[in-house]
Amino acid sequence: MTESKAPAAAGAADGKKSADGSTSAEGRARPGLSARQRWLVLAVVSGSLFLCGIDLTVLHVAVPSLSRDLDPSPAQLLWIVDVYSLTLAALLVTCGTLGDRIGRRRMLLSGLLVFGVASAAAAFSTSTAQLIAARAALGAGAAMIMASTVAVIRVVFPDDRERAVALGIWTSAHSVGATIGPLAGGLVIKAWGWGAVFLINVPVIVVILAVGARVIPESRNPEPGRWDVAGVVLSVTGLAGVVYALKQAGEHAGLNTVIVVTGLVASALIYAFVRRQRRIAEPLLDFTLFRERRFTTATLCVIGCFGSYVALLFFLTQWLQQVGEYAPLRAGLALMPLAGANALGAVTAPWAANRWGNRWALTGALCLFAVAYAAIAAVGDPAHYGILLAPLLAAGYGAGIVMTLGADSIMGAAQPERAGEAAAIQETSFELGAGLGVAVLGTVLTAVYRTGLPQVPGLSEDQQARTRESFTAAQDVMTHMPPRTAREVLHSAQHAYDRGITAVSLIAAVGLAGTALMAATLLRPRRVAQQTEEHCATERTPRAPG
Repeated sequence: MTESKAPAAAGAADGKKSADGSTSAEGRARPGLSARQRWLVLAVVSGSLFLCGIDLTVLHVAVPSLSRDLDPSPAQLLWIVDVYSLTLAALLVTCGTLGDRIGRRRMLLSGLLVFGVASAAAAFSTSTAQLIAARAALGAGAAMIMASTVAVIRVVFPDDRERAVALGIWTSAHSVGATIGPLAGGLVIKAWGWGAVFLINVPVIVVILAVGARVIPESRNPEPGRWDVAGVVLSVTGLAGVVYALKQAGEHAGLNTVIVVTGLVASALIYAFVRRQRRIAEPLLDFTLFRERRFTTATLCVIGCFGSYVALLFFLTQWLQQVGEYAPLRAGLALMPLAGANALGAVTAPWAANRWGNRWALTGALCLFAVAYAAIAAVGDPAHYGILLAPLLAAGYGAGIVMTLGADSIMGAAQPERAGEAAAIQETSFELGAGLGVAVLGTVLTAVYRTGLPQVPGLSEDQQARTRESFTAAQDVMTHMPPRTAREVLHSAQHAYDRGITAVSLIAAVGLAGTALMAATLLRPRRVAQQTEEHCATERTPRAPG
């Protein structure tokens, strides 16, 4: 299906050999796992990924009620939504390499514990700062989980075909969780308030911890090398600085000295991290993997696709509630077709790759996603949900194929003993895409909303400035106005938000189309490799007697 190297057997490749040739218990997966045990492990790790996916988007429907209770600024609101995925992205490299050292099972179970405690803390937050801190802790726990689960899959499923199916199920679990997050949030908010969107994680975590402790085998890199603390500091601070600069640019609808300096310093830190990793003998992240054109292309496809997918979930949820005036539960139900199509795309991705090849399956799926985004921009009205349904199905199906084939290509390039490192690269691409997708496109949406909001007669300068901050701020201003003026403000805010959604959709469509062109160009087979394969096939063909 994919152009990956055939992996060695999980037990031998991931363990140390003794003098007599046997594999020691330390540093390896449990040998000879039966098919039933392998798929039970997959069920457990997919369940944990399902929870991580839900937490990525469950807060989206809670934004209106949360904003009324905590009154965050637009930048704080973006931090509440984004800090989870961005903390996750910043820590994945660290957690992946640390899991290779201390054991992936131990890292996974520890991550589940952190995730559960942070969920309870978020549920009972009484201020914006507390909620942001709890969401950051959730991201740290999710980083420990996600870097470990895909590494466990890489070791437990050494067979290429089985691993492709397992990764398809694993990808769909995370994507479906992310898609039904708004529905789950709508259900619990209606009954118990926005804090309940986090509290529902706790009992599920308890069950997964209990089962996972019994069935997941331990595995680690027998020769992990030195842990680069300086590299950890450079990667985390550099990424945090870049994202902070992006968010501040969106908050102020422009640039100032602080934003520019922060962005430049953070970019320099990331450059220093990359340079350091390429020069030291035992890097946190092996950038030599990126010399392989297919590996790099698959990573970029995942970043672009998942970033666009999560941004679509976030902005559609807000759009349906704020402009379409959907209730939270109805908004969640409206996105369910997206979840179903995404799961279908993930599980049928191996079939698509076998039929058309990785190159054209990825290219076609990216094109389908781009067309879906363009169609959403063309519709431009949440009242026409029947027309929106077809683009939603197309977007979900295309994204499911891209994420599955991209994940399989990335993991297939790594040897089992470096599964945690490859998992870190893969998961960093997913979560970096998610965080930057919402941050960058959210900045565009904020800028278009502010510049597109007209002056409303009857508003003071302070009221007009407050209305321009965000749609939620405009709703707050309306509560203190006469009904006629409030309706004018509402219609103006809805029209400006519509324009923002259209701009975001068009930009995402262009970006996905460019990614599709990149996949079609860079995933082409190499002539030498193709000729070698043809030659080998000719040698293997039996000749006619005589």
